[in-house]
Amino acid sequence: MKTNFYSFSELVSRVFLSALFLMGGLGKIAGYAGTQAYMDSMGVPGALLPLVIALEVGGGIAIVAGLFTRWVAFVLGGFSVISALVFHSNFGDQTQSIMFMKNVAIAGGFGLLFVNGAGAWSLDALLARRKL
Repeated sequence: MKTNFYSFSELVSRVFLSALFLMGGLGKIAGYAGTQAYMDSMGVPGALLPLVIALEVGGGIAIVAGLFTRWVAFVLGGFSVISALVFHSNFGDQTQSIMFMKNVAIAGGFGLLFVNGAGAWSLDALLARRKL
């Protein structure tokens, strides 16, 4: 049986996973030109930046709220892996190797959310209860 502590832990875990994306997306807004130039320098069209910001901020909010959690987690997990491959694949640089593994670990967390869902304290659970 799941306890309130278990449900609380699921919520806190969603907040922790989302914080990086929320802060990253908002930081990209604040440093828009620099981020766009960095993307261009890595071979990624800077014109995609608004989509990246929308994904990071919107996806982060959705995960915190527990709304469409499985699908948003799937997309953010894929985004994390793609970002690792594109931006952090210089394994000769220890910092880039650590960043690569960070992204892979985040994708693992999102994989667990995809499989298990958001938990009891989420909008997904509330909507499921209303359908009954």
